[in-house]
Amino acid sequence: MLKGKTALVTGSTSGIGLGIAKALAGQGANIVLNGFGDAEGPKAEIAALGVKVEHHGADMSRAGDIEDMMKFAASRFGRVDVLVNNAGIQHVAKVEDFPVERWDAVIAINLSSAFHTTRLALPAMREANWGRIINIASAHGLVASAQKSAYVAAKHGIVGFTKSVALETATTGVTCNAICPGWVLTALVQKQIDDRSAREGISLAQAQNELLGEKQPSLQFTTVEQLAGLAVFMCSPAADQVRGVAWQVDGGWTAQ
Repeated sequence: MLKGKTALVTGSTSGIGLGIAKALAGQGANIVLNGFGDAEGPKAEIAALGVKVEHHGADMSRAGDIEDMMKFAASRFGRVDVLVNNAGIQHVAKVEDFPVERWDAVIAINLSSAFHTTRLALPAMREANWGRIINIASAHGLVASAQKSAYVAAKHGIVGFTKSVALETATTGVTCNAICPGWVLTALVQKQIDDRSAREGISLAQAQNELLGEKQPSLQFTTVEQLAGLAVFMCSPAADQVRGVAWQVDGGWTAQ
């Protein structure tokens, strides 16, 4: 479906981003990975799917780095056809205790980076009259939790930004949508389960159920594969008129 096209996925050397990159590669897209840490392993996984793959280590809090990354992608593959804004960080603290530098970093990486990649990708997408912009938001783009003010503000911002871009591209072949995951079993979430188990003297299974039960009625984690599958659908012709949505994959979290 995406043979001959190029997908750039930010924050894609692991986790959700890597899962989406692999799924898009499975549809024939060449891939530009982004992220810190080991890139050779992820590059090898993508290359094994029979597509071309590059990596750019742009710091997504820096506009200049993002501009370099977008130029790099264009120089390697001509243009970015599918842009997945996935990079994100988290910090938990009460508003009055929230470190200013952490607030600035969360907003820069979780929200402003998507503005920068989008503004740079759109001209070529418009010229080709085809493009897909997929923003990885969160259930926290639709509802809030205490002590996550920066993350909630950024993710609400991403949902609003998605709608604005969708309206600006409504008469073109470019679509812009957001995916809003609930709990995904990442290393960070597993640590929360481990800590709760140790703190309360309960089994890991009970700690997991309690964590999920606070927010996610299905009592099951959203999986990377489910998110990647939705991203692939959003790139398909069936999604040509899916525009400006914030699509929950949250086990009922935001239905409450």
